[in-house]
This record gives sequence, C-alpha cells and structure tokens, in this order.
Amino acid sequence: MTYDAVIIGAGAAGLMCALTAGYAGRRVLVIDHANKAGKKILMSGGGRCNFTNLATTPANFFSGNPAFCISALKRYRPEHFVELVERHGVDHVEKAPGQLFCAGSAKAILDVLLTECHWAGVEIRLKTSVEGIERVGEGLRLTTSLGRIDSGAVVIATGGLSIPTMGASGFGYDIARRFGLAVTPTRPALVPFTLPPEWKARTAELAGVACEAAVQVVSSGKCLGHYQEPILFTHRGLSGPAMLQISSVWQPGDSLSIDLLPGIDAFAALASARRETPRRRISTWLGEHLPKRLAQALVEWHGGDERLAECSNEALAAWSEQLGDWRLKPAGTEGWRTAEVTLGGVDTRAISSKSFAVNDVPPLRFIGEVLDVTGELGGHNFQWAWASGVACGQTL
Repeated sequence: MTYDAVIIGAGAAGLMCALTAGYAGRRVLVIDHANKAGKKILMSGGGRCNFTNLATTPANFFSGNPAFCISALKRYRPEHFVELVERHGVDHVEKAPGQLFCAGSAKAILDVLLTECHWAGVEIRLKTSVEGIERVGEGLRLTTSLGRIDSGAVVIATGGLSIPTMGASGFGYDIARRFGLAVTPTRPALVPFTLPPEWKARTAELAGVACEAAVQVVSSGKCLGHYQEPILFTHRGLSGPAMLQISSVWQPGDSLSIDLLPGIDAFAALASARRETPRRRISTWLGEHLPKRLAQALVEWHGGDERLAECSNEALAAWSEQLGDWRLKPAGTEGWRTAEVTLGGVDTRAISSKSFAVNDVPPLRFIGEVLDVTGELGGHNFQWAWASGVACGQTL
C-alpha cells in the first residue's frame, strides 16, 4: 500500500489535516487504534463540543516556545471553522463570550469532519495498530496490523495522555523520541484539584455548590495566573472553570489564593453593613453574597456568628482576608483520568511552524495536542487542532 500521506490519529487535528490534504489532491489514509473516530470530540463540552473560541489568540496557549503557534493560528482563524460548520447546517450557541458550542450533540462536529473526509476521498481505517515507522528513501514505511505501508509523509496526530479511557497513550511521544526529538515534561491540565483530608471532609459537604471566584496560584510568595470564573465544590475537592484554568499554572506544593467575592472590597462592605444594619449576623450578610450552604460552612470553619455590631475592625479584617484571600494547598489533581488536555509534549523547536514537519526528518509531521502547545479552557484547544491540521495538510 502506498499513500501520499498517512495520518495516525482520527481525532480533531488528524481528521482536519486529512480532509485538507485530500482536497489538495493527495492520496490520504487515516489510521487509529480505536474502534471509533473522534471519541474525544464526542465527549467534549459535556457532549456539546466547545468547538472554538472567537477570541482565540496565541496568548491563550502555554508552550516552552510561545511563538510557535502564531503562524498557524493566524492562517486558520475561528471564523473559518464557523463558516465550515454553518455550511453543514450545524446550529451553535455562544454559552460564554466567544465560546461556541453545538446547540445539539457534539456528533454534529464529528459528522462534518467525516463527511468532508469522504468528499475529499480520504480513506479511514480504525482498529489498526502501528508497530513501527522507519525512514525509506524520501518517505517513511509503516509496519501496521494492515501490513506494510509506504508513504511520502506520516503525520502524528495521536494527542496526549489525558483521558486514557478514550484510548489516550504516549505513542506520539515514543515516535518523537525514536527520531531524536525532545519531549518536554508532561502533566495533566484543565483538571480538578484534590484536597488534603481535612479540607476534603469539609468541602465534600458542599458537593454541588458553585460560586463565582477569582483564583491565583501562590508560588514562592508570588501570585501567578488569574482566572475569574465559577468554582465548584465536589466530593473530592474543587473543580469548575476557574479551577480547571488555574491547574495549567499550578505545580505540586503551590497554594491557591481564592477570592470568593471578586470585585468586592469585603472589609469596606462589612464595615458599611455594620453601620447600616448592626443587628445583622455575619451568616446573614454572607448568605446575601454567597450560596447559603457555603455561607453557613464558612461560619462553621472560621468560628462565630456574631452580630455585625459585635465585630471589631480586627474581626472584620479577618473575615475580609478569609473571603478575599482564602489560602488552600491542594493535595494534587485528579490526574489523567479527568484531565481535559496534556500540558507539555513534543518540543516544537525542532519543528517547522509553517508545515509542522520535523526539521531533520521532513516526511515526519506532528500536529495537535501531541505538541508542546496547550490552550486554556473554552474552545482554544479545538481551534489549535483545526489550525495545526490545516497548516500541515496544506503542505503535504
């Protein structure tokens, strides 16, 4: 079997690359060890697929080589993908500023990609394993469960290590190392936090409670990152958009600084309430600003439910600190099982930002999440999949 391009990985980046190359007249084969294409697409966004973010810029990505993503993101922008899905009649909604989701099932996005691949003449073979890749002449030879395959180019679009139940593996990193490429340290990102026993027992009682908060990482006395979005208390610890976002900045041993009243000067607000309604209790005031269960828990954790008139300035300052700078040191994260993406990956300094070809092995390409390019929450990682897939596909 001989092809112009073989793409390993039938996910977002792989399928986008395949259809782009197929429309350019290339003979393309997509292979994947899974029994279905696009499994991660189907489960993303709670089954609704946050397929892009209209505000995506290079600043929304983490990488050891921040400039690498600029070229592809400029060439294939969110509006390009929106035009594609609208052409296929996919209804979508903007749940948060810039964040576009399917109005119905995520299956609509996968159907768009598979339909375009079919129209472009792309061949897709699932339940196919790859035992080896070697350089042969100007191209590459794959040893697979289908037999030997010769190809002018091989594109690694196998993703990272997140959600192993979806078939995630370190295959792409193994191939990179086999061809002499460096792989930066990987760890789970966009992942909930677990807490030490004492705090886990406390927060477990609040499971299901959510509130707006501003979260930062405190490392070596400095505050890093800043995300103001909802947090969610769970049986295991803390989740929600703000916590998932800050997990990309957090390192083991760091503390979190959580502002439960973002945009409010808690001391000034409490002092004003003491003047105007001195007979109100702390729990009543808290319940007007936070979910009732959380307000009650804070009173239990920090002791005392005095009337505001009984609170000294020192007491109000203590409450202000607890509300505006709640310090918490996570035990860790929930790990690969629930992480949405992988932080780190194949070092991009050995790869062309135009074609995604390995500088020393031009027939070999890497795209998508397998690379050391990781987006923030909110559709940015899908936009990277589309952009890197198109950039690579156009040059195959």
